[in-house]
Amino acid sequence: MSRDAVFASIRASLQGAPRVEQPAPVRHHPAPNEPASLARFLERAAFHACTHERIATLDELPMRALAWLESRTPLTTLWMASPLAELAWPATLARRSDAAAKDTVAAVSLAFAGIADSGTLVMCSGPESPITHNYVPEFHVIALRIADLVANQEAVWARLRERGAMPRALNLIAGPSRTGDVEQTIQIGAHGPRAVHIVLVG
Repeated sequence: MSRDAVFASIRASLQGAPRVEQPAPVRHHPAPNEPASLARFLERAAFHACTHERIATLDELPMRALAWLESRTPLTTLWMASPLAELAWPATLARRSDAAAKDTVAAVSLAFAGIADSGTLVMCSGPESPITHNYVPEFHVIALRIADLVANQEAVWARLRERGAMPRALNLIAGPSRTGDVEQTIQIGAHGPRAVHIVLVG
């Protein structure tokens, strides 16, 4: 049977058949000013294998961050965002705010924002927060002010526009690094930290 004959047969069979309209899928796109949900953020962050704790002020960060890190690895040097270097870290701990090196084991960073809808941390690159801190260390502690929690990604772009100058790079972090490239077996820490701990401030 020729191609034209096949299509003619199909058209003939469809004539008179009722047309079924498929409803468009309903997708929820939160407005940028929709209130953020802390419970939703923590639920999604846990799904991404992040751990978390909460402190009242940033002054508590050194003690809590070190307790989490030292339970996992010995520390003599800690890389951190320069705004955090002025906090009361132990005098015996060497602090570095430059780019992470191949021997960097741990880093402590300050998130620009958190996205409640996806449990994602938003990190802006810059001299005070080198992008390598997000990828090189095995262990990453990220402080997030609860006031910087937004509902969705659209709200992040709105905040960046309000700030003015855009960062050179913007990283969206959803848990430890992982890959399934090797025999479809999930490997943690393949291209970045193998553990991410969120410290909520406020």
